[in-house]
Amino acid sequence: MSRISYNSKALGLYLHIPFCASKCGYCDFYSLTDDARRKDYVAALLQHLREYGKVCSGYTVDTVYLGGGTPSCLGPKYLTRILNEVKGCFRLAEDAEITVECNPESTDKKLLDALKKSGVNRLSLGVQSADDNELARIGRIHTFEEAKAAVELARERGFDNISLDLMYGLPEQTKQGFLHSVRQVLDLMPEHLSCYGLKLEPTTKMGRENPVLPEDDEQAEMYLAMCEMLRESGFEHYEISNFAKPGRRSRHNCKYWDLSEYLGLGPGAHSYMNGRRFEFARDLKAYIGGENIVQDEDEVATYQRQGEYLMLRLRTAEGIDFIDLEKRYNIDSTPYEEAFRALLGRGLVAHQGTRWFLTEEGFLVSNSIINCIIEAGQPNIDTNT
Repeated sequence: MSRISYNSKALGLYLHIPFCASKCGYCDFYSLTDDARRKDYVAALLQHLREYGKVCSGYTVDTVYLGGGTPSCLGPKYLTRILNEVKGCFRLAEDAEITVECNPESTDKKLLDALKKSGVNRLSLGVQSADDNELARIGRIHTFEEAKAAVELARERGFDNISLDLMYGLPEQTKQGFLHSVRQVLDLMPEHLSCYGLKLEPTTKMGRENPVLPEDDEQAEMYLAMCEMLRESGFEHYEISNFAKPGRRSRHNCKYWDLSEYLGLGPGAHSYMNGRRFEFARDLKAYIGGENIVQDEDEVATYQRQGEYLMLRLRTAEGIDFIDLEKRYNIDSTPYEEAFRALLGRGLVAHQGTRWFLTEEGFLVSNSIINCIIEAGQPNIDTNT
């Protein structure tokens, strides 16, 4: 690794905590339930923080995100050590957003007090449903009462920026049942909500079981009804699956969608820095052993960045601005505008001046729209760039 210095450019820092108390039936993220390797993993992560802190000395870290897995199951001792190492190894912005993902069953007073003392100012709690039967079907080990208690305790311990996760399209779930969960979660007064449709990967337990899920049309009705309910409750729908009260958007996740730079450490973590992408292999043993497991790609070509820009920005409520697109990639945006205009009459896209974006109905079929838009601009792309 060579030293990188860019006059205090902003950097997001993601730390992957690959441990869970148990594996949820739908989860495709890299996580394990092996308690015995936690100490060694933390030691390896601390060493990496020291190494990359030197490499990235020219950056200012303005967002830190501990995700997983289940970071809260690591406990206050290890999380405190990790957060203190971050502060010691990186230049941290005074107003840095520092988020830790927690699950209700592993969130208690001791943990929350330790996180607060370590500078954590944002929590993300995996609630997923207000129906205990639904929680059991997807392999969650908490009840909704435990989730409520965790949120109330977090408020008591001084946390005023809490994000809650919710899922729709669960086995045997109805629109009425889902909207009841939304109302129950809204009663907890979160500042942010991440609401995901259940997607089953064939490698997961539920993917192998292949349970019957609500039909696509019913899931679409759930999604649109939820969007309306959250809008009426004062939430901004700023990304396909994310809703926030004004001023409470996830600053860290926004880095992914606007192609800002971020560093990810831990097995399975991805990074985008200086026009390059790299990742660590999903191999805890190799990571602990210090093996050469960085899968370093060549610099991302201009045509790939252009496609990524379109794909990521069209996930957001802001969409893409043709003036910005042309400046970034020195292209003619006319083919893209023609593709957007062809979709106007279907209620899937909208525009304000030179800014084009997907509607909530468009979000439901975002993959096909994004592919259509990217293909329309293929004549613009010089694959040798």
